[in-house]
Amino acid sequence: MEQSKRNVMVNGMGNIGTTLVNILLAYKTELFLDKIYVIKRSIHPWNLSERTFLENKGAIICTMYDSEGLTNIARIINEVDYIFEATTNGVGLENLANYKNLPNLKGSSAQGSEKGFGVPFMSGVNDAQISGEKFVNIVSCNTHGTAALLTTFCGNNLENLANADVVVVRRSEDLGNHERLVSANVVARHLDPSIGTHHAIDVVDMFKTKNISCNLTSSDITTPSQLMHAVRFNITLKEPLKKSLETLISQNPFIATTAKFDSNVIFELGRRYSFSGRIYSHAILIPGNVLVTDTSIKGWAFVPQEGNSILSTIHAYILQMNVLDGAALFHKIQTDMLVKEW
Repeated sequence: MEQSKRNVMVNGMGNIGTTLVNILLAYKTELFLDKIYVIKRSIHPWNLSERTFLENKGAIICTMYDSEGLTNIARIINEVDYIFEATTNGVGLENLANYKNLPNLKGSSAQGSEKGFGVPFMSGVNDAQISGEKFVNIVSCNTHGTAALLTTFCGNNLENLANADVVVVRRSEDLGNHERLVSANVVARHLDPSIGTHHAIDVVDMFKTKNISCNLTSSDITTPSQLMHAVRFNITLKEPLKKSLETLISQNPFIATTAKFDSNVIFELGRRYSFSGRIYSHAILIPGNVLVTDTSIKGWAFVPQEGNSILSTIHAYILQMNVLDGAALFHKIQTDMLVKEW
């Protein structure tokens, strides 16, 4: 069986967008891609090098206006089969109505901030629920970390979860930005009086797509860091674990481990050795620092900034577009990208 090639567009050339483009270019043949368009709203002298990097790799840079050497999006939008939304917060939701009116668009995904864009998704949790879906919302990186911890210790369908509470310790913004960096710890307000911050809300909503109830609460605090997030988890089980902690962790390919307690060191290892300098695991556990009793598990995990949601974004494309031999392809990609121990 042959599959025709498709044209895709990444809307946004920032932190998430450029990594997505690099992955799409690296697996262009396997993903049956023809043209890879990238939208950059404005090209200035200080970001011209970014355009050059991607163009030299084979991406086609587009803008929303006529400009010498650049493609106007209006001229090619009807050629696009799939759009990866990677713009700033809220823009994806604003674009959704326009995407729904594109006659040839077959699918699209947006990142965690765009709640309501489509079916909430992360790899390994509700894969079957988005197969063939047109619009998908990739949940946030910390939502990935929290949900992965629950499935690792409580089962894929949370059959052994009594209740759980997490405290997300957030880095304030990406390393390349300087707009939201805080000077002291900032506590987030609870958006739901019984669930807490958006992390638990989003995990609960994601498991609802499988008709599974998730008894979870969350809080978060933002710190003056630009590197990695962390999460303190407290999971109460219905029944004692029947397998060792090490066995449960090893069975989840999206969970990595480390013997290190310093996120700076882990971040640096990811920058040196991982694809595009990013870490793609859903969470990085410190197994030797986990507190286990008969029916409770408490500990810390580090959460990479957006790497996990970027990998889920590629997976969403494979599932939504029914890419030929998609399961085998994503297994190859996750094998290439995921490091089991840092």
